[in-house]
Amino acid sequence: MDIRDKKVLVIGLAVSGLQTVKALHGLGARVRVNDRKSEAELKEAISAIKGLNVDYVLGGHPPELADWPDFAVISPGIPMDIPMVQRIKESGREVISEVELAYRLTGTPIVAITGTNGKTTTTALTGEIFRRLGRNTHVAGNIGTPLIDAAVFSQPSDILVAEISSFQLEGIRDFKPRAAAVLNITPDHLDRHKTFDNYKALKARIFQNQGPDDFAVLNADEPAAASLADGCRARVLYFSRKRIMDTGAFVEKGYIIIKRGKSSERICKASDLRILGDHNLENALAAAALAWSMEVPVKAIGDALKSFEGVEHRLEYVDTVNGVVYINDSKGTNPDASARAVKAMDRPIVLIAGGYDKGGDFDEFVESFDDKVKGVVLLGATAEKLKSSCRRVGLNNIYMVKNMREAVERAALMAKEGDAVLLSPACASWDMYKNFEERGKDFKEAVGMLRRNT
Repeated sequence: MDIRDKKVLVIGLAVSGLQTVKALHGLGARVRVNDRKSEAELKEAISAIKGLNVDYVLGGHPPELADWPDFAVISPGIPMDIPMVQRIKESGREVISEVELAYRLTGTPIVAITGTNGKTTTTALTGEIFRRLGRNTHVAGNIGTPLIDAAVFSQPSDILVAEISSFQLEGIRDFKPRAAAVLNITPDHLDRHKTFDNYKALKARIFQNQGPDDFAVLNADEPAAASLADGCRARVLYFSRKRIMDTGAFVEKGYIIIKRGKSSERICKASDLRILGDHNLENALAAAALAWSMEVPVKAIGDALKSFEGVEHRLEYVDTVNGVVYINDSKGTNPDASARAVKAMDRPIVLIAGGYDKGGDFDEFVESFDDKVKGVVLLGATAEKLKSSCRRVGLNNIYMVKNMREAVERAALMAKEGDAVLLSPACASWDMYKNFEERGKDFKEAVGMLRRNT
C-alpha cells in the first residue's frame, strides 16, 4: 500500500492513534490528527510525537474536517456513527481501523483471536507456542502493542499473533488472517453496539475475507460462537472441553487431543496446565487448534501449554495475608468473565466488584455464585445495580465503598483464614480508572499496603 503524500486523518490520539501517526508519518503521508479532547488534555500524547510534521484539530469532531482526507484511520474508542465519520464514508472515502491499516502494510501472516472473554490469555499463549518453535513472533493488537507497530517492523517469515476487539473489527475491509478464532460470544459493549445481534455480527467479521486455504477456529461448546461456522469459507476447526470432536482440539481421558480425520495426537494432560479454571482450559484448546492449523508440531504446542503461567490481571495471584489469598482479576470487565473467575476458585470468596456500566445484566452473574461468594464489596458506577442483584438472590453481606483501598480493607475484615479476596469487577474500569491495568495495579498496591500494616 503506497501512502506517500496521501492526506490521512487519524481520529483519536489514544495508544493505537499515536502509533498510527508515527507509522503514517514515517511512510511519507500527510497526517492530520483529530480528537475531541483539548490540547491540555492531550499534552502527554502530543509530546510523544513532538517534532513530527503533523497538524492538529482538537476539542471536537467538526463535520467540515471530513472534506480534507483521502482516507481516515479511526481509533477503537471512537464510535463509527459520529457525523464527521459518516460524512467521510458517504463521500465514498474509507474510514478504516488501525488493524486494517496494519494488515495492508504487512506481508506477515496473521493469527487473529477475538471473543468476549479469554482473548488476551489465548493470544499470549498462542504467541508463546510460536516462540517455542523458534519463530520470530510479534504479539500485538488489543493486548497492548498496537498491531500497526508490529506490522511496520515485521518480516514475511515472522508471525503476527493479534488480539482483536469488536471495536477494531468495525473498521476492517480487507483484513484476512491466515487463522482466526472466536472464543465465545456473550453480551458485552451493548452501550456501543446496541444489540447482541450487532455485537455477534461484528465478531463474525474476523472470518469475512478468509478462503479455503485459511482456518476458522470456533468453540463447539458455545452456541453463539459455533453458529458462525455457517458463513465461513475457511476450513473450520472446533475446540471443546465437553465432547470429542471429529476435527479440532478436545479433552479425552484427561488428555488434550488434536484430531483431523482419523489422525489424532496427544498434546499433554489437561492437569499439566498452570492456568486455573475451565475457561483457561478452553483458552488452551483454542491456542492449540490455532497453532496446529499453522503446522506447529505437537511437542512445541505441549511444551508451551505446560509452561505458560498466564498474564497479569487475569486470575493473578497477588499475596497471602493472614491466611487469606488475594487474586487480581481486573480483566473481568463483564459479568460472564467474572462468573468464570468465581467458578475457577476453589475456596470461599469475598468478591470486590463494580465499575463502569456497559449495559450488562448482573442477575445471571450473581445467580452463578452457588454459595461460593460469602460477601461482596462494591464500588463504582454499577455498585447500586449490583447490590440490587445480590439482594434478589438473598446475598446480603454487602458493603459499599468509595475506592480500592477501602475495598481491600473491608474485604480483609470480611475474609477468614482459608478464604480468597477476588477482584473481578464484572464491569469496565472507565468510571474510576484509565483502563483495567491501572485498576489492577491499584488493587495490588492496596494489598501491598495491607501487608505492610499487618
